[in-house]
Amino acid sequence: MTDVDVIVVGAGGGGLTAALAAHDAGAGVVVLEKAEHAGGNTALSTGSVPGAGTRFQAAAGIDDSASRLATDLLAQSGSHDADDLARLLATGSAALVEWLIDTHGVDLRLITDYKHVGHSVPRLHAPPSRKGRDLVADLLRAVRATDTEVLVHTPVAALLHDDEGRVTGVRVSGPRSGTYDITSHAVVLAGNGFAANRDLLREWAPAIAGFEYFGSHSSTGESLQWALDLGARLGNPTAYQGYAAVAYPHGSITSWTTVEMGGVLVNGAGQRFGDESRGYSGYADAVLGTPGPWHVVFDTTIRDYVAGHEQEFAELVALGGARECATVADLATFCGVSRSALTTTLASAASAASGDTKDTWGRTDWGFGPLHPPYVAVRSVPGLFHTQGGLLVDAHARPTTDTGPIPGLYAVGGVATGISGHTGGAGYSSGNGLLSALGLGHLAGTHAGSLAR
Repeated sequence: MTDVDVIVVGAGGGGLTAALAAHDAGAGVVVLEKAEHAGGNTALSTGSVPGAGTRFQAAAGIDDSASRLATDLLAQSGSHDADDLARLLATGSAALVEWLIDTHGVDLRLITDYKHVGHSVPRLHAPPSRKGRDLVADLLRAVRATDTEVLVHTPVAALLHDDEGRVTGVRVSGPRSGTYDITSHAVVLAGNGFAANRDLLREWAPAIAGFEYFGSHSSTGESLQWALDLGARLGNPTAYQGYAAVAYPHGSITSWTTVEMGGVLVNGAGQRFGDESRGYSGYADAVLGTPGPWHVVFDTTIRDYVAGHEQEFAELVALGGARECATVADLATFCGVSRSALTTTLASAASAASGDTKDTWGRTDWGFGPLHPPYVAVRSVPGLFHTQGGLLVDAHARPTTDTGPIPGLYAVGGVATGISGHTGGAGYSSGNGLLSALGLGHLAGTHAGSLAR
């Protein structure tokens, strides 16, 4: 006799999706969250989920397919420890998006005005606000509509397992929850990665241990260690998702759409230092490699366009985080750099954006074209948002050992091996985190739920 069919550890996007899928498969579910609120890193994201071949793309005249998404993902990431997982998630992406919308009323809309990093066609589906907290709110509403309990302030301290290594439940232990055991047919680990654990960063990904962290502080990695103790294997441990331009001191991201539409990043010498079209994650290490302070520079046309489409950026503008500068001289003063150096930098970028010359750094995609005054600048810093290394899993999201999957255990999102390359941040395509979280959540919940039948 068990207390519940499926236990989900973590109430972010992956855990809530797993709970919905397990319920749809006929299981009784409980979700345990150690933090005060549900959401995790999903709540801090833009809520963008890649879906390749959805009916929404077809209605917009966008020709896409799972194979095209897989090709795009692997072109961005290169070969890594989870190539097959990237293909698997691409294959299920359209059905995932349509299931969330049609079955559970999650409000996702196809973003058609730009493609974003790593994608050859528009395929990101996001809340109208483009805020992850709204995606979490929809998922939480849908989970509660199934009468599934979501218990916050309920930290899991350990996995329960039998002598043969089958996972049979969890031990809860916390100051508010008390200490007790819950038994189940299956446990889904959905507690994200280890970016908030400096000891694990130094052990598994020392190159990024010095990054300032802007993700969920509940991403402390203990669930990975529980599975490793049962013989699970770690994949892509040094890969990560960084962000090259976190607005300072505001702490919100400077929408990378400002760069995709033609903006540039300049360093403390008033110079560009690379090809910004590498993407917000891949460019983070370039920022750290050049002296600051750093600024994202664009113009009022780009500012108004992005503010009209992205609520978080509009809020940054309203808070004064995007300074309008009438002239290059004003811009140089705000950025604290040489006027002549900045004038040369902007002139060179404008020439490349106009197609008159080749860009020194090899950039070819300039969005709206050359920047024009009035200019806009956001002071920014690079940061770490989440790790992309995790447990190697099979097609049902079960962590695997040298001899096969661990029975009764599943891993989704940041707990599982990411699909963003073997090392570094350059392999991250927009939406990879939520594709892994929600995609694996759907697979894990469906399979785990079937064990109850």
